[in-house]
Amino acid sequence: MLTKGDEYPLHQTSEPVAFAGTDRNFYDRYFFNGYSADGSLFFAAAMGFYPQLGIVDASFSVVAGGVQHILHASRRSDGERLDLIVGPITLTIDAPLERIALTIAANDGLLAGELLFSGRHFPIEEPRFVRRNGTRMFMDYTRMTQNGRWSGWLSVGGERIDIGAGWTGTRDRSWGIRPVGAAESQPPPEGNFNQFFWLWTPCNFADRSLFFHSNDDGEGHPWNRRAVIVGDSGPERHFDRATFAPEWQAGTRRLARLDVDLGSGCTLALVPSGPVFAMSGLGYTHPIWGHGFDHGPHPVVAHDALTDEERSWANPLAMHIQALVTAELTDGDSVHRGVGVLEQLFVGPHAPTGLSGLMDPAR
Repeated sequence: MLTKGDEYPLHQTSEPVAFAGTDRNFYDRYFFNGYSADGSLFFAAAMGFYPQLGIVDASFSVVAGGVQHILHASRRSDGERLDLIVGPITLTIDAPLERIALTIAANDGLLAGELLFSGRHFPIEEPRFVRRNGTRMFMDYTRMTQNGRWSGWLSVGGERIDIGAGWTGTRDRSWGIRPVGAAESQPPPEGNFNQFFWLWTPCNFADRSLFFHSNDDGEGHPWNRRAVIVGDSGPERHFDRATFAPEWQAGTRRLARLDVDLGSGCTLALVPSGPVFAMSGLGYTHPIWGHGFDHGPHPVVAHDALTDEERSWANPLAMHIQALVTAELTDGDSVHRGVGVLEQLFVGPHAPTGLSGLMDPAR
């Protein structure tokens, strides 16, 4: 059950706010992405609280003109969890579960902006993610996802870009337990995980949104999978037998196409059509700006950039990506065309799709 309180970073467990508990790896996180209708520009932002580590960090990143521009910020939190400001990055909750404002103040880097996310529907509560490594909890978290429309402006290198009609995207809120901060000093006896298969496909259509995701084990068995279609201000339509078939880019672990059979006469086809966004630009798997890292007693802000070439599959900083895609949803005799994102992180084997080894290219 989601409530307005779930909009705020006050969670203490992987349950909604009403339940409490503690864990060293507990986190409470905001994520956003957005893109122009023609796919020429893509941006994303995140802010994460790590109460037991005493850290809050945030990032904002834009792909424009073939370059991914990156802004990172981090500070110690001193236990305050309603201070949604990290360096030049500020979140403002205009209306819980409906509208969130994102401000990037002018700084020493190239990025600035004032953006407003307005949800298209009530957030979707995904199935709870629970995964153990032997006897140790590896993941235990709740996540809600919501598609929406963007308005406002952003600038890259002083060039202002107005954000309005046709700009859509996705945001999520997740909280619970997953590895954050410095590595554990004593790994589980079984060793750390060396297999992780993750697909996430939020899509925006003219009058509806679609979400499909899958976490699979090495044999291809899903341990968390969800497919749902929701109309603007309409009811959710869930599919419990969705399957997928990938086509790989030669010599990589990146997808050239993904087909999803939702069941009940519904199919989804996704084809990459725009920029590749490296999730390391938001701290994911980053060796320096990873989530929850302590950068000292004073707030820290840093800037970086990744070219198209540097976001190729061979770079570990681009192992985890979001790719802008064209989306075609066939629902019986109706065909809906839209745009979305295909998030990909594939480590280790996945028998049904031909992945083997730790990072061997797909066959």
